Amino acid sequence: MTRTAERRSVTVAVVRPVTGPPRAGRVRRRLADQVRAYAFLLGGLVCFALFSWYPAIRAVVIAFQRYTPGASPRWVGTANFSRVWHDPEFAAAWRNTATFTVLALLIGFAVPFVLALVLNELRHARAFFRIVVYLPVMIPPVVSALLWKWFYDPGAGLANEALRLLHLPASNWTNGADTALVSLVIVATWANMGGTVLIYLAALQGIAGELYEAAELDGANLWQRIRHVTIPQTRFIMLMLMLLQIIATMQVFTEPFVITGGGPESSTVTVLYLIYKYAFLYNDFGGACALSVLLLLLLGAFSALYLRLTRTDD
Repeated sequence: MTRTAERRSVTVAVVRPVTGPPRAGRVRRRLADQVRAYAFLLGGLVCFALFSWYPAIRAVVIAFQRYTPGASPRWVGTANFSRVWHDPEFAAAWRNTATFTVLALLIGFAVPFVLALVLNELRHARAFFRIVVYLPVMIPPVVSALLWKWFYDPGAGLANEALRLLHLPASNWTNGADTALVSLVIVATWANMGGTVLIYLAALQGIAGELYEAAELDGANLWQRIRHVTIPQTRFIMLMLMLLQIIATMQVFTEPFVITGGGPESSTVTVLYLIYKYAFLYNDFGGACALSVLLLLLLGAFSALYLRLTRTDD
């Protein structure tokens, strides 16, 4: 092979340096992105600090003070807790709140799941019925409570008129000590179940259809498909919604305040309604904050225990 052929067979690769922004420019741009991101977060952090964290910390401080607006607060230790503990309405408020929570779980937890199952099986007018189910959530809570207060009127209320048409005896509804709390549970369930139904619908539509087909091939009926496919596949959503519902129902206030005023015979006085009475009727902000701290500790302990008991491996 000649030298000319050798030179032709040799290929020289010339690698040109990749041009790009200098390192200092990349650092400045990354820093600017970080500053913009934290600037957007700052608004939310300020709102939480002013309207959630500060009031919560302030309530804990006032719970140990004799506090009256316009006067200097005075530290009283645990006197506020002792005073609310010996209040005759204290035990009734906790008992009514616990009863309301249990009834809300029996009624308000099962009804949205059943409605979601029905809506998921619809083939026509599905969007219309979803709007109908969600419509009560868009009504302001006070308006919804006032509407049901008229429904429950013992004289010309729609509820008793419906019972008369069915040839059934009329009910006292919110005017009876034995029926008032159940009536309020019905109101709360109707007003708040729309969002829960939509969450269940989203979970149901995420279940693979092959699971139902396999269950049908194995001869499973409707109840067996729900028990062995639907419930296990939506278990996580059900547990989280149950926790959120318990926390929400333990803080029920609008329905007792608007519809019954805590009556009759203090049968619908809840913990949050008692807090309202201490603060705005008795002008005892120390007692109100003491009750709030007790409710906070109870819900915090329950939430921690609930999450620990329901935690499973992936």
